[in-house]
Amino acid sequence: MIRILLVDDHPVVREGLRGMLDVQPDLEVVGSASSSPEGVALCARLKPGIVLMDLRMPGGDGVDATRQILAAHSSTTRVVVLTTYETDRDILRAVEAGAAGYLLKDASSGDLADSVRAAARGETVLAPTVAAALVSRLRGGELERPQLSQRELEVLRLVSEGCTNSEIGRRLFIGESTVKTHLLRSFGKLGVSDRTAAVTRALKLQLLPTD
Repeated sequence: MIRILLVDDHPVVREGLRGMLDVQPDLEVVGSASSSPEGVALCARLKPGIVLMDLRMPGGDGVDATRQILAAHSSTTRVVVLTTYETDRDILRAVEAGAAGYLLKDASSGDLADSVRAAARGETVLAPTVAAALVSRLRGGELERPQLSQRELEVLRLVSEGCTNSEIGRRLFIGESTVKTHLLRSFGKLGVSDRTAAVTRALKLQLLPTD
């Protein structure tokens, strides 16, 4: 069972999300919070597997709450931003904070449930329009031969070997949220939206060893 915490300042949104998710046999909403500080406190008490986090709320924004939650619970909890905002600045701030994904509130109930499951498996989840914005922002105009950092290449190499995010973190001595940040940046630079496509494109561009 995937335990979910909702953090959103609109009660109608929280109830709507609860109704969409609780009908799924493998998903359970274990709590909801109406502000960032309340969300951080509830996460510490409830220890959910997934936090669906709004960005703009009273008492502090969702990015700050994401950073605090992952600093304390990155080994057990993944945060997925769920918002109406999709500006480049918002997306990049969430990525930097270590969010496992960035979804928009117009997602269908099926897509939302599937995204929660994917995030719980350690995958990165991005709304299509968000992926496009991230690609545009991070690619920096370098289409044919993107410049990945040494750490991004190390992470992709381990992905190509079949390692999970937690395994990559252990082997590189970095946090799992940091692994996700490197992956999201790689996705943007490579113009892709998932791990398999990132490795495929990196191999095609000869950014990774083939033997």
